[in-house]
Amino acid sequence: MIPALPSELIAATVQIEQVLPGGARTIGTGFLVSDPTPDGHPRTVLITANHVLKNMPGAQAHIGYRLQGKGGAWTFDPQPLTIRTRADAPLWRRHPTRDVAAIVVKAPDAFAKAAIPLAWLAGDETFTRYGVGPGDEMMVLGYPQGLSANAAGFPILRAGRVASPIDASAVSPTFLLDFRVFPGNSGGPVFISDPDRRDPTSDRAEPAAFVAGILTQQVEVNSQPLQIGIVTEAAFIRQTLTLLDQPAVASATPEPATETPTAKIASSTQPPAAVTKPQGAETGVAVSE
Repeated sequence: MIPALPSELIAATVQIEQVLPGGARTIGTGFLVSDPTPDGHPRTVLITANHVLKNMPGAQAHIGYRLQGKGGAWTFDPQPLTIRTRADAPLWRRHPTRDVAAIVVKAPDAFAKAAIPLAWLAGDETFTRYGVGPGDEMMVLGYPQGLSANAAGFPILRAGRVASPIDASAVSPTFLLDFRVFPGNSGGPVFISDPDRRDPTSDRAEPAAFVAGILTQQVEVNSQPLQIGIVTEAAFIRQTLTLLDQPAVASATPEPATETPTAKIASSTQPPAAVTKPQGAETGVAVSE
């Protein structure tokens, strides 16, 4: 079992932002994964939804790292991240069919240590092993409407219940979560942490703790949000990470398709309604779902 998974993922989750012309910000969520290179060198990778980076038009974004002082207090310390060298030359790798992106980052030592191991990402067999399905509670980390939990930039932890069957990724690449999605949530990790779970075949104790996927979209019908989130399974995060060690494809490939006919990637130009945004943040915000 992974000890204290919520705390571990909070430490690894960051705000991604880019200041737009006029002073507004576009904001999404990402989390750090430790994915060593094939020759064993340490490597820290930022995982997010592809549309979060795609919707940032500039060459440089910022990652909202956090620093802890000697007295224990945390401060918000955003650092620059170059995401493209020119408009048609993104530096991240995206999954060819799913809304998942990965980009190598040079994180501060404390954040490099906070990056979660690759083994914490669910595979197709993980859901079957733990009997995970409709009605199970999962947690989500993110920055809804660009807000953070405090001035130090920690993500906000929320929860919802699985609202659809979960099948193997080759059969159904996404599942639904009964969870109100706000702009800014996209790219956030969706995970289960259940210390009291029982083995579905033997009823013996089998605590479950793993990252199930990332939040990528919300469900709408006739422009009416249904307060249902679409989660892209973690198998596609694993597949995207493998692309980091393959030669870049020079020719353009189609953008990942919308996950369902009723899915929508929302955006917002409303300012935050509370004062829990990181210190120094602008009042205008155009956040990426």
